[in-house]
Formats: sequence, structure tokens, C-alpha cells
Amino acid sequence: MKIKITIPGRPVGKQRPRVTKRGITYTPKKTAEYEKLIQYTYMSRYGSKRLTGAIRAVITAYMYIPKSESKKRKRLMAANKLLPCKMPDWDNIGKIITDALNGLAYEDDKQIVDARVIKLYGGQPRVEVELEEIEYGKTII
Repeated sequence: MKIKITIPGRPVGKQRPRVTKRGITYTPKKTAEYEKLIQYTYMSRYGSKRLTGAIRAVITAYMYIPKSESKKRKRLMAANKLLPCKMPDWDNIGKIITDALNGLAYEDDKQIVDARVIKLYGGQPRVEVELEEIEYGKTII
């Protein structure tokens, strides 16, 4: 089985938990809201469908092309000849997506055995997520 979802808007990376002066740990608002958006997007398309067994994940984050860039640089960005070496970090993008889909798309993210996160520039900022079950006995390399 293969699952594809597109999360609209600027990609957000997972932020570290915060701790109050009283020692209470909480998830930052931006992280919590983005995780809810991911979950809503998944549920509206797939409902309670879950992947089982080993999973391959390909996460492609399309970053906003800044308006302040020159026309030449914008063309290079749109053609993926100039790549986004900026925040959020690739691993934090992957972390927020896989954590948000825990218990929805799969039982636990420990099932993900093959993962790739790609950052590109795009006209519409978004994150495209592809998850697929790896066939038993199939080599992943």
C-alpha cells in the first residue's frame, strides 16, 4: 500500500520541547499546530488506514522563493539549480512529519526503515509525503 499527502504552507521543523521556570515541559505552539495540520490532512484523505510492516518514507519540502531575490536567482531556485541551505533543518522536517503520523499512518515510526528528506524551492510552499510498505523479502538498497 502507498500513501501520498500534501501539507500546504511553509515547511516547519520540529522544535525542542520547552521547560517553564517551574519545570513543566511543553510542546511549542508552532510545532503543535503544524502536527495537527499534518494529522488533519492525513485523516481527511485516508481516515483510519494504516501501513503495516516495514515502511519507506520520502518527504519533499518545497520552500518559499524569497521575493527579495534577483530574477536570475529566482530562476535558478525554480529550476532546482540553487538549493535551500536554510532553516528548517532536514532532520527536523522529517521528525515533525513522522511524529505527527505516529498512530495514524502506522503504529509507530520505528517501522520506518528507509527514509529520505529533500528540500527544494517551489512556487507554492508545501511538504509532500510518500509512505509505502516495503514488500517482504525485497531489498531496499
